[in-house]
Amino acid sequence: MAEAHERRTRAGHGDDSIYWDKSKNRYIGAVSLGYTPSGERKRAKVSGKTKTEVRNKLRELKKELAQGAKTPANYSVAQAVHDWLAQGLKGREETSVDTYKSLAESHIIPSLGKAKLRSLEADDLDEWLEAKAEVLATQSLRMVHSILRRSISHAQRRGKAMRNVAELVDVPEGRPGRPSKSLTLEQGEAVLRAEEDSWIHAYVVLSILVGVRPEEARPLTWKHVHLPESGRAKPHVDVWRSVRRHGDTKTRKSRRSLAMPRQAALVLETHKAREQADCQTAGNEWTEERLVFPTETGELRSASSVRHHFRKLLKEAGFDNPKQWTPRELRTSFVSLLSDHGIPIEVIARLVGHSGSGTTERVYRKQLRPVISEGAEAMDDIFGDGEEKTEN
Repeated sequence: MAEAHERRTRAGHGDDSIYWDKSKNRYIGAVSLGYTPSGERKRAKVSGKTKTEVRNKLRELKKELAQGAKTPANYSVAQAVHDWLAQGLKGREETSVDTYKSLAESHIIPSLGKAKLRSLEADDLDEWLEAKAEVLATQSLRMVHSILRRSISHAQRRGKAMRNVAELVDVPEGRPGRPSKSLTLEQGEAVLRAEEDSWIHAYVVLSILVGVRPEEARPLTWKHVHLPESGRAKPHVDVWRSVRRHGDTKTRKSRRSLAMPRQAALVLETHKAREQADCQTAGNEWTEERLVFPTETGELRSASSVRHHFRKLLKEAGFDNPKQWTPRELRTSFVSLLSDHGIPIEVIARLVGHSGSGTTERVYRKQLRPVISEGAEAMDDIFGDGEEKTEN
């Protein structure tokens, strides 16, 4: 019997072949797919415990081949996801790629990675999504589903999948996401007094009093910060860049020039003098192209570094749970404080660069932009203009 198993069925050119694989203890069926450009023979294979099972699988495989899809029998979900991560994200922002990888490695591959793509069913995905809905917020749940759907689409375009089963399922509601918080006036005052004479203090002052996004503050250079010494009538900051791909802001309407409250201008003036002194001490040449909030080596500071120092500042300010706060909530605090002060929402939309405002001006780099001053004036009213601090 063993000899019968080991003896392969002789097949003519282009025919299917079925043979016993002793190492796998299974029958193997193979279909010839021609040859690669290098001359190597290409064969699609299936396996089964009996010849009948293998013949049935070969029949299904040939149907797929007739429709133009050469789905490998052992091509797994993990392989599809890894292929998409490696080949389908060219040109994307590094932060986005890292997010996709983290979600895939945490929520897709451990649960579905070993499943064969050709045998994946909608019921499998429904069960997977329902389980993930217990631990993921709705937005994250939609993202992991999107990663799987796009991975299978990538496999389809390369002839490794016949259908995209991820398109056949609906994404359930996940856990409620963590709502954004805003600082109260009392908390805001405490934050503005903490870690004075440090870069993170200057960063927080600019964020909470001017309302720039974290991604806009990190790449900010001194060329775009206009202090009283610059000879301009109003100290202001040009929010024209971000850490996004190509340095663009979130939208075109996010490019704006914002007047700084007196307190912000004074703090940034002190911070600039400190940076210039450090530069001179290190024997480096000072230029206006230098970053406002660089690392110790002058490089762009990472989001995690900002978050770490921000939470240390909150601890000094007396917050009980600093880890519950993120730097982006300085911006929501800016909006909330202005709204509480009676500033119209249309004005706030202009200040924060929301694309939904019809009054937001389209501005571009290297162009003279009108300075939006309503926010600076309101912040001087809310927190004072900084003169008292200067006298002290």
